[in-house]
Amino acid sequence: MRNILITVMMLIVVALMFNSIISQDNTGTRARIETHGTTANTTLGNLEP
Repeated sequence: MRNILITVMMLIVVALMFNSIISQDNTGTRARIETHGTTANTTLGNLEP
């Protein structure tokens, strides 16, 4: 029973950490990757042969 409780609590902590680090709207990792991807696409689109 104790092992199950510890496992569930650790899963909750991991889910909360994911939400605070990865999925945060403005400063999360996902937002940073999207910003850099958009910048790269724009830069590549502006290149002329």
